[in-house]
Amino acid sequence: MSFFIPAAYADAAGPAAGPAGTGFEWIFLIGFLVIFYLMIWRPQAKRAKEHKSLLGNLQKGDEVVTSGGIAGKVAKVSDDFVVIEVSDTVELKIQKAAVAATLPKGTLKAI
Repeated sequence: MSFFIPAAYADAAGPAAGPAGTGFEWIFLIGFLVIFYLMIWRPQAKRAKEHKSLLGNLQKGDEVVTSGGIAGKVAKVSDDFVVIEVSDTVELKIQKAAVAATLPKGTLKAI
């Protein structure tokens, strides 16, 4: 019966090859991590540091803008909250973290 179905013989296997290009994958991974650090981690840490400094230096009389877009003058500063004078009769109590930026003196009068 071996006449109709030829016998298949396996060729002698050569030595097992290790993973090819292992150095390239490491270089690619390190390059990816460096790009991630330079484009995402470092700028975000810098912004967080600047915002923390801004909140630490808030004083009565500073003109600020909140993250919601409300502009006003700081009337009172406590540990976690800031009272912002929006007009002569309106004062808003907001969280300190909601302050987005300080404005130069006299900006509110020019608006």
